[in-house]
Amino acid sequence: MSTTPSGAVVATRRFGLGARPGEVSEAAADPRGYVVRQIGVTPVQGAADLQSSDQIIQRRLRAGQELKALAGQQSGSDLSDDANYQALRQIVRPAAYVQPEVSERFEAGFSSDNPLIERLTYFWSDHFTVSRLKGSKVTAVAGAFEREAIRPYVYGRFSDMVLAVAKHPAMLFYLDNDISAGPDSRVGQRKSRGLNENLGREILELHTLGVQGGYTQADVIAFAKALTGWRVEMAPGDATGRFVFVPQWHEPGPVEFMGQVYDQPGMEQAEAILNYVSVHPATARHIAGELAAHFLQSPPPPALVDRLSGVFLESDGDLAAVTRALVTDDASWQAPPSKVLPPFDFVVAVLRALELPPSELPVEAAAALFGQRTWGATSPKGWPAEDEIWASPAALLKRLDWVETVVPRAGDVDPLARADAVLGDLSEPTRNAVARAESRHQALALLLMSPEFLLR
Repeated sequence: MSTTPSGAVVATRRFGLGARPGEVSEAAADPRGYVVRQIGVTPVQGAADLQSSDQIIQRRLRAGQELKALAGQQSGSDLSDDANYQALRQIVRPAAYVQPEVSERFEAGFSSDNPLIERLTYFWSDHFTVSRLKGSKVTAVAGAFEREAIRPYVYGRFSDMVLAVAKHPAMLFYLDNDISAGPDSRVGQRKSRGLNENLGREILELHTLGVQGGYTQADVIAFAKALTGWRVEMAPGDATGRFVFVPQWHEPGPVEFMGQVYDQPGMEQAEAILNYVSVHPATARHIAGELAAHFLQSPPPPALVDRLSGVFLESDGDLAAVTRALVTDDASWQAPPSKVLPPFDFVVAVLRALELPPSELPVEAAAALFGQRTWGATSPKGWPAEDEIWASPAALLKRLDWVETVVPRAGDVDPLARADAVLGDLSEPTRNAVARAESRHQALALLLMSPEFLLR
């Protein structure tokens, strides 16, 4: 039986992505310090060849225009063998942009020496969900959204992250603010376009105050009006693909939101409301509850929620301070493992445990098979918080089938030695099952499907 302190396992699994060989012993001397030292580390920005969201939108628009022109010039012709036509089609395809982003995300998780920042990126990206199911415009910039509006802010101010999210093309497309016009705006009167409440509602319900946040439907409408004019520049030019405020779409005049009148001009109106809700006590409690539930258990410990909420308010939404409070609270180290690894995290944990680079395996297909296609949640709520969806017999059988195809790639690995290196203590039933397996490959598969590996 390994004597590795359980704190090292908490450090590498609850607040990490699963240990690579050697990381459990590295964390053992000072598990809390091992995690705390990761707070504030500069976020990895991704491969240099990944394009910004505005570059992606510009390229796709130009290629789409060229495709239309080419098709018009050769009307009735078969363009299947036209190299230029096929090249342009590849540029338009959203997969040309999202697939490199997915690969980079897996690679970052596999190779990271600071896995806490990856966990936080996953958490906040899900909190501010955008989904590929919306269509090609969102799909093409979903990865850029995470790099640009989430990752840089995980140790910054929550209000800054909210503002970056609300202004990002992926979110404006996903929640339809690009088609929202104030009823009394110039565009609304001239083109009979209407108000779309999606962005305003989800910012309040999901991103900030929460469903118990004390706002009303009238507040949703008022906020949606304030957000009109927040659009993506789609006209040809240097600003194509960037956030733009267009006064002709904006609902004129003041709005009353949660008992306060906001009469700021233009874009400043919605910014003022965002700043208000970003530091509201209801937001503090909503965020604290979600963080505690994600990292520990659901429902989360009330005392921990109280502490995190208090730190959020005292620090004006400083996410580094909130994270530090989370990872240093005794409850975070005492709670038994109860959260099932979601598919993406499970795949990354397997790769780290077996030291298998993600480039050698169809990793996205595996996560999708288990029910979690990257940036593919079915609603703005993100992925289900309930563990049952990831732990059904059918879901676990799919994981086992995949694991059995993966473990031979690890070579001749001693299963019990690897267990000690990446998990520390094993329960007696798990250790006995691994020790009695008919082969090393079977033993590794049993290890990777054990409660110690599946739970954190």
